[in-house]
Parts: sequence; C-alpha cells; structure tokens
Amino acid sequence: MQPLDDQQFLRALQDERRNLILVRPGCYNIQEGSFEERRLAMKDLQQGIGEKLLDWYDRNARVLPWRQVTSPYRTWVSEVMLQQTRVEAVLPYFARFIQEVPDPKALANLPEARLMKLWEGLGYYSRARNLQKAACVMTEKYGGQLPDSYEALLDLPGFGEYTAGAVASIAFGIPVPAVDGNVLRVFARILNHHGDILQGKVKKEIRTAVEHVLPAQRPGDFNQALMDLGAGVCLPGRPCCEKCPITEFCLGYSLGTAEHLPCRQTKKQRRMEEKTIIFLEHEGRFLFRRRPEEGLLAGMWEPPHLEGYLSESAVAAFLEEKGVAVREILALPDAKHIFTHIEWRMRGFLVRVSDLPQESTASKEGFQWADPAQREDLAVPSAFSRLLAQAEDACGQIRLQDLAMPYKKGSFAAISKKTLAKSGKI
Repeated sequence: MQPLDDQQFLRALQDERRNLILVRPGCYNIQEGSFEERRLAMKDLQQGIGEKLLDWYDRNARVLPWRQVTSPYRTWVSEVMLQQTRVEAVLPYFARFIQEVPDPKALANLPEARLMKLWEGLGYYSRARNLQKAACVMTEKYGGQLPDSYEALLDLPGFGEYTAGAVASIAFGIPVPAVDGNVLRVFARILNHHGDILQGKVKKEIRTAVEHVLPAQRPGDFNQALMDLGAGVCLPGRPCCEKCPITEFCLGYSLGTAEHLPCRQTKKQRRMEEKTIIFLEHEGRFLFRRRPEEGLLAGMWEPPHLEGYLSESAVAAFLEEKGVAVREILALPDAKHIFTHIEWRMRGFLVRVSDLPQESTASKEGFQWADPAQREDLAVPSAFSRLLAQAEDACGQIRLQDLAMPYKKGSFAAISKKTLAKSGKI
C-alpha cells in the first residue's frame, strides 16, 4: 500500500481523532515538529514496521498444524475453531476434524449429529453450523472450493471481516487486514488509542490503521505475525515490551501507557442461573433430551433438568408426580459452567429407576435412552460433562445387589457419598 500523500496526511492531522496518527514516538505531539517531519515519520513507519515484524515472525512463528500443511480449507477451519478458543484447546479438535472431514464437500455432506459430536467441547456451536452452511454454498457455487476473493468470502455464512480477511490474506495472498482481539490490543498500544476497542467505531479506526501499514507482499504472514505478537508478547495487562520487535514504533511503550491499554467498557456481570440436573438411569442407560434447534446449545443432547436448586426430597416428589418409579437417588457434587454471559450453577442427582418408560413415549417427547455406546454418538455439551462422568462412576462403583431396596429418603445418598469420598471422587 502506498504511503499517504501530503493532502491525505494533512486531513489526518486535522481529524479530531488524532490518536490515529501513525508516527514515531518522538513526533507524537501534534504541536511539535514541522509538517514535513511528521509526514516523513508516517512514511518511515509504513516502510519499517512490516519489515521488522516479518523478520521477527520468520524467527519466532508458532509451529501449528494448519501452517505446516497449508490449504485454504485448513486455514478456514482453524480460524473458525480459534474464535473465542485457546490454541491448545483447538489442536486435538482440528486434527480429528480434518482427518474425518478433509474438504468442503465432505463437510457439506456430513450428518449434523456427527458434526455436533466432532465439535463437542469446543463451545459456540453456531460456529459449526455456519461452517457447514458455508461448505454447502461452496459445493453448490464454487465447485467445493473456497472462493479466492475477499468479497466472495465475506458473502459466505459465518464469514465476518476478520475470518474473510484471515483466509483471503493467508490462503490467497490478498492484502487485507485480519483484525482480531490480539491485533486490536497491539494497535491500541502502537497508536496510544484510548477508545473502547469493543465499539464498532474504534474497531474501524484500528482496521484503517492496519491497512496503512499492511505490506503488499506477504500480507498473510504479516497478519499472522500480529496475531502471534499479541498472543505471546503484547499480552493483556503486562506486555513483554523487552521482547517486542516494534517498540520503536509504539506510542504506548514510549509514553508508558501500554500496560493500561487497550481500553474497554467494563463487562456486565454474568447472569447466574441455578439448575438441578437429573440423571435418570436404568441398567446402565441414561435418559437424554434434545435441546431446541435455536438458542443456547441448540440441537444438542442434555439430561433432564429443572430450574433452581432443588433438594433430594423435592426431586423425589417431582419424579413421583411424573409417574417415575424411583428406586434410589444419589446426590452428586455440585458443578458450574461459565458461558460468555451466563453462569450455570448446577446441583446433580443420579436417579435409578426400577421400570423403564415406554420407548415410544420417550421419543415422542424428544427423549432418548442411551447406553454407553450410544452416548458416544450423542453430542452432549461440556457443561454437563463433569456431572455425567460422576454419575457414570457412581453407577460402576455401587453394587446393585447391596442397594436392592425400595427408595428411602437419605439412605442411598448417605452410603453413596461415603463410597465416592473413599474413592476420591469428592
């Protein structure tokens, strides 16, 4: 990209958002230095930051599977998985996903239940659905390949500016920015920008600044270098400025404000929700129900649950009212799961039933009994994984013949808690 000419730079100086001016620290004060000095400083930055950053990237780039074996599809899948998810968590999912679903055509034809199972534990399940929707468009419109145009990518389901920019620049060498949270943090410090980076206006300003310094050659590597710099050096809270290759260009470093940037509005406190999770079990089979097709954890399988923290006696009364033949109840250790805006605090019970309800009745109401093998095929959210594992362990540890008695309040729970405590499960 060409440096700004005199008129463009003058307009930037006159803009009230002056913290966008990309100049060396010595020239940051708009009242100091001649116009020519500031203009040359801008040109110097445009020519220098890319060279410095790419040189650092060549020596320090993270070794990642989607970089070792490259393709537009692998780049796309990795970028979607990495949204709101740590690299370490993504690695095993990426390997398993690519092995089973190697290209867009395979993804377009993958049964939804299997897609959700492959994604189980990654969270933000709408990403997986949009991934498949985009793959269907690619199959129908682009011969099963990703289009090699930024505008065409931006038109696909699930592709925002960041994902389209990352794929376009990394996979196709198109010089467009890919501004994620890491890049917002890095450039807020470079610019000494004190605007709220969660606001669309500020994001647009920073994206414009990145466009000004994005090199025409190796734009994908430049974008990945910014991501790596943010992930390993320009860290939240305490940046490792002594390791940074571009401190000479950073106003935040020069002014001592880097640790206090970026600015963002204080997040609202998460809404707390209390739930009572009921694991109904009969001869090793657990009852699950499918969640609605829209909303949180859409279309996934979950154990029955009730709102609020219920006592053991309240659970027993509820099940009796529903006609469930309760044999024994075990109180499980409490658990919690944190979503972006909600925190679930869960109390769990393992409930053994003596009679299995009619399969047809259960299926009509959206329920399904599943043995261990069948549970492997159900996409169960990680929100329930700890309680489910405890319920399964309890079933294996407690001898049925020792507990073959009618339900009596407290008796089974007391014995089972003692058994679990000895085993170190609680």
